[in-house]
Amino acid sequence: MKDRQLLEFRDAMHDAAHMAQQLHGIGVRGFGVAHLMDGDGQTVLLLPFANLVTTAGDQYYAQKAVVGIAPQAPTAPTAANGMKLGTTATAAAKSSTGASLVAYLTASNIAFDATYPQTSSAGGDTGWNATYKTTWAAGVATSATINEVAIVNDQATNATSTAPNTYSRAVLSTVNKGASDTLAITWNHKFLGA
Repeated sequence: MKDRQLLEFRDAMHDAAHMAQQLHGIGVRGFGVAHLMDGDGQTVLLLPFANLVTTAGDQYYAQKAVVGIAPQAPTAPTAANGMKLGTTATAAAKSSTGASLVAYLTASNIAFDATYPQTSSAGGDTGWNATYKTTWAAGVATSATINEVAIVNDQATNATSTAPNTYSRAVLSTVNKGASDTLAITWNHKFLGA
């Protein structure tokens, strides 16, 4: 990203983090930025969003936390491996309707970018972030009505993910991704202690 775009992106991520702070309680909070760029790499849209992690996501993180710890030594859950997009603005939910994509956008099943996921300290004893990023290149997932995104464990399947396969879902204000546009979604799950 160019310097100006980087500053705008940081501002949008700050806005998304502020949105997540409005959610009450401790635990995991999800927030991120959808970054739409035109064919020249210029920013068209920076869209901050916040979400709740689904019930399947809660189970996923709890199981990841205790993998291999004796004496029970539980096995790892199926790892998150990418994101999928959809075209319905149905409210996100912990379970049931809204806990998975409502209207899957065909061929939007894309793996995480090569250097993701990552972890980092949020600083000042305020928690840790798990950061996921997926990029839909020009010609991929072209749609005038992208309204939902999900972190899933079945990215290789070109179909809607069920709720048990969906660890997080967010509703977006409409993103209009043209054929020459690139869409990158950077998504944090912030872990907060008590």
